[in-house]
Amino acid sequence: MSRELPSAGWPAGEPLTVAIAVPLEPEFVDAIRAVDPAVTVLYEPDLLPPERFPADHAGDPAFTRDPEAEERYWKLLNSADVLYGFPNESAAGFARIVAENPKLRWVHAMAAGAGAAVKASGVSSAELERVTVTTSAGVHALPLAEFAVLGILNGLKRTAELAADQRAKHWPALRTPTRLASGSHLVIAGLGEIGLETARLARALGMTVSGTKRSTEPIDGIDEVATADRLPELAARADALVNTLPGTAYTDGLIGRDVFAAMRPGTILVNVGRGTVVDEEALLEALESGTVGYACLDVFAVEPLPADSPLWDHPRVLVSPHTSALSAAENRLIAERFAGNLRKYLDGVTLPHRVDPVHFY
Repeated sequence: MSRELPSAGWPAGEPLTVAIAVPLEPEFVDAIRAVDPAVTVLYEPDLLPPERFPADHAGDPAFTRDPEAEERYWKLLNSADVLYGFPNESAAGFARIVAENPKLRWVHAMAAGAGAAVKASGVSSAELERVTVTTSAGVHALPLAEFAVLGILNGLKRTAELAADQRAKHWPALRTPTRLASGSHLVIAGLGEIGLETARLARALGMTVSGTKRSTEPIDGIDEVATADRLPELAARADALVNTLPGTAYTDGLIGRDVFAAMRPGTILVNVGRGTVVDEEALLEALESGTVGYACLDVFAVEPLPADSPLWDHPRVLVSPHTSALSAAENRLIAERFAGNLRKYLDGVTLPHRVDPVHFY
């Protein structure tokens, strides 16, 4: 499992070195430096690719280091106890630094769903006991929740049909009513931070909410909390279903034919979790039958979405290129999250949002 610090915390005054492995604005680097005098932050921006847009953690793909700069980059990372970001923002970079740096104890990932990259790295469970990986889960909760609500409202207000009529310059002879959010029922697959933020916004619109979670303890404002095996039962009462679940062996294809078969005609589907949770073939069948009236999808089983996927051209599907979590504030929010975690690390407090080294979420 992830490494735990002694109950007394990091030895007072003992130096700890943090290396910044991804592009980050200098003011946020300074905020990390300010956490504790015992922390040394290594940051050499000339070794990092320039950002093309806010929170472009991978940076410009055209960026290259000459051999001398490449050696400096890895020397810097190999001198650190803690990394901010995966080297080169890649699974291969993570695998290399774990293999080369025996003093490394903690890596903070920029992504909320970093488990997939950790799994893809092939790093052994023994090494993952030495090196704790934490994610930025929660930082993206608000933009993802807002996008989920956008999808719900698109479905309720028939915006796909309105856009098609506008393109055709068609003014329908009959006015078709739309549905109200107020009084509608939302089911959320995954009542974690993203799910609960989505629930908060949905309740503000007058919606009632139920959802799934591994623990079924009551949650304020949620009508019913159930385990994932009861998702078809919940979906039978849904006007909209939002998925926020990560991609694991347990969630693969969870929203499939049994869930779609339970739905009422015209149900709205929004996916801001992972694409593998939704059986896309079953989704297309449900769209064609009218069971799913509208689908708003930010994630897909294969990304980029293949050009021959019918989802691209479906008149009642919105395709978003896995960008709904992005916001101009992301770098600041992640740096603030990391600085708070760094304080916990120094004090011996268990770090939140750690990647499970068995299930990788």
